Amino acid sequence: QVQLVESGGGSVQAGGSLRLSCVVSGRTFSDYAMGWFRQDPGKERAFVAAISRSGGTPLYADFVKGRFTISRDNAKNMVWLWMDSLKPEDTAVYYCAARAYIFGSKSDSEYDFWGRGTQVTVSS
Repeated sequence: QVQLVESGGGSVQAGGSLRLSCVVSGRTFSDYAMGWFRQDPGKERAFVAAISRSGGTPLYADFVKGRFTISRDNAKNMVWLWMDSLKPEDTAVYYCAARAYIFGSKSDSEYDFWGRGTQVTVSS
C-alpha cells in the first residue's frame, strides 16, 4: 500500500503563490508516476499536472500552463506543485495521486493511490 499526504494549501489573494507538497511512503517512490488533481464541491475532479517516474515528461492542464510547475525528488519521496499567479477559479481541494507506470496521465482513473487533499482558497 502507498500512503500520500499533501500539505501546503491555504488562503491567498489573487496573483499570489503557493507550493503544495506531497510525501509518499509505503512503496518505492520512483516506481510511480505522480499527478495532481483538483476538485470543487459539486464538480468533477480535474487534472492539473503530472510527472513521470524519472521526473521528466511533465503534463499540464491547459488552464495552468505557464503558472504551475510540477517537480519531484525521488531521494526525498516527494512531489511538489508550485502555483504562481493564482486566480480565484483555482480555488479547490488539491489531491496528489500515484500511478504505477512510467508516465503520468490526465485521467484520474489511471491512478492507483490518492491522498486526502489540501484546500487552496484564492480570494479576489
